[in-house]
Amino acid sequence: MKTRIITAIVALAVFLPFVIYGKLPFELFSMLLAAIALYEILVMTKQSLFSVNGVITLVLTLTIAAPSRFLEWLGEYDITQMEIIFVCMALLLSYTVFSKNRYHFDQVGIGILAAFYTGLGFHYLAETRNAGLEYVIFALLIVWITDTMAYFVGRSLGKHKLAPNVSPNKTVEGFVGGIVFAVLIAGGYYLYMGLDGNPIVIGILIVVLSIFGQLGDLVESALKRYYGVKDSGKLLPGHGGVLDRFDNLLFVLPLLLPLLHILQIL
Repeated sequence: MKTRIITAIVALAVFLPFVIYGKLPFELFSMLLAAIALYEILVMTKQSLFSVNGVITLVLTLTIAAPSRFLEWLGEYDITQMEIIFVCMALLLSYTVFSKNRYHFDQVGIGILAAFYTGLGFHYLAETRNAGLEYVIFALLIVWITDTMAYFVGRSLGKHKLAPNVSPNKTVEGFVGGIVFAVLIAGGYYLYMGLDGNPIVIGILIVVLSIFGQLGDLVESALKRYYGVKDSGKLLPGHGGVLDRFDNLLFVLPLLLPLLHILQIL
């Protein structure tokens, strides 16, 4: 417990200044987190980042994770982001031909999916911060309140297992309780900050994001259980790796801004 607390304090001391300041340092920090999360998945799936396929997968991940403004220069050469993504994918597939069966199609699929899984999530972390610090806090509130209250409600009232084969301690009651408290607290914050949107519609948005956040947690649990690991990494003693700490947000952030934009029109 003491290790977890110390790690949490140190992590917040590192993370919060980047979040508060934003701009280029936070954008680069988000890309670094994407690279670390990718490394954790590759290690988990017995692949190496320091290999031909690992480097190509890293380039693919960073291309996806890069904030939109980082890639604006490509337009001067009539190159698009999708073309770079295609080249990386083609190179990964081509490497299966020359690797003498050390690298195969299944690993290509894992690498590409891992690149999009981590890259998109951290791309939207940077884009959400560029939209405003209040939106990052809103997303963090949804995730943290959902996670915390799902735990406490589940412990006190939980009787029905949610996904026993993946996460035995999670319950349906905790799942619902986390959503309810997220609506109350994150919704209260949204109204207090005077952000645009119909309160009822914003409440619906929070429900959707809370559900997706919990799904993100379950997906990462399923991933670790399948590969037989307790934590995605060891970067954060007592807390695991980057993927362990951002699994909820990787599902929430790509939806937050697009849904906000749509719902604010309604």
